[in-house]
Amino acid sequence: MNGQTQCIRPADTAALRDAADLLLAGKLVAFPTETVYGLGANALNGEAVAGIFAAKNRPKFNPLIVHVADLSQARSFGNFNDHAVELARAFWPGPITLVVPKSKTCKVCDIAMAGLNTIALRIPGGLIAQELLRVAGIPIAAPSANRSGHISATVACHVAADLGMRVSMVLDDGPTVIGIESTIISCQDDAPRLLRAGAIERSQIEKVIGQDLLTNNTTRISAPGQLTSHYAPNAILRINATQRQKDDVFIAFGTPPLGSAPEFNLSPSGDIIEAAANLFSVLRQIDLLGAQNAAIMPIPHHGIGEAINDRLNRASAQRA
Repeated sequence: MNGQTQCIRPADTAALRDAADLLLAGKLVAFPTETVYGLGANALNGEAVAGIFAAKNRPKFNPLIVHVADLSQARSFGNFNDHAVELARAFWPGPITLVVPKSKTCKVCDIAMAGLNTIALRIPGGLIAQELLRVAGIPIAAPSANRSGHISATVACHVAADLGMRVSMVLDDGPTVIGIESTIISCQDDAPRLLRAGAIERSQIEKVIGQDLLTNNTTRISAPGQLTSHYAPNAILRINATQRQKDDVFIAFGTPPLGSAPEFNLSPSGDIIEAAANLFSVLRQIDLLGAQNAAIMPIPHHGIGEAINDRLNRASAQRA
């Protein structure tokens, strides 16, 4: 038993079975995916899913990702056009979420879709998440396991720090591999649209669909991760910093500027994949320092750097 949360358990067979029982009983369970830790509830149970919004203090208009076991189950909840099928077959299981029109037979509760006529679906690539879906035998609605607007959780103790006793169990499988949430693609017509940059790169998606990927051009919330202020530490964050200012906690990428010895370095070698894996953990360490101001060096925008910069832009945005 942990003082911060009801139960953190290593994600072994017994813990997975107990976690599945809790989900079926309408409780909340946090679990690791290959991207970040998710806060899961039975997607067929509206009261259980409402518990996610309450635990995170998440706005009700912000839809959730529904994690499913296989493509057949996904297609029972949503209508997949040719592009959606192509992307599912290319990247599932894996870190891509597809937003498609919900089917007439969709049994997922409306609150998980925030009342929209679309549903966000994903088959996670993490083995623990896959096994939990198999043992529970239900779709699992799961946003990141953190309080709304705060930094996503990449280890179990992050979940405990943010959500505490509001979670019945946290399945612990160590740090997540990727550290950045899934890419979200709208597949509602013949022109797939990027709703959230993520672990699957734009170029990879365009290669599969054989055309340019459109960028979201509306402020309407149609998928997770679209709030202007999101992923934010308690400190005021200054991005694209080329030098250190007084009282900054400084985050480097690659070689820091002269005279700017950093407290943290996302990747001393300038590896963009390593930077993505370390981003949220470093932002949380800044909170532990109690810093009021932080600055981070520019991150290249290519590949997964597009997703890192998306998170940093939202983390540094003016807060309500």
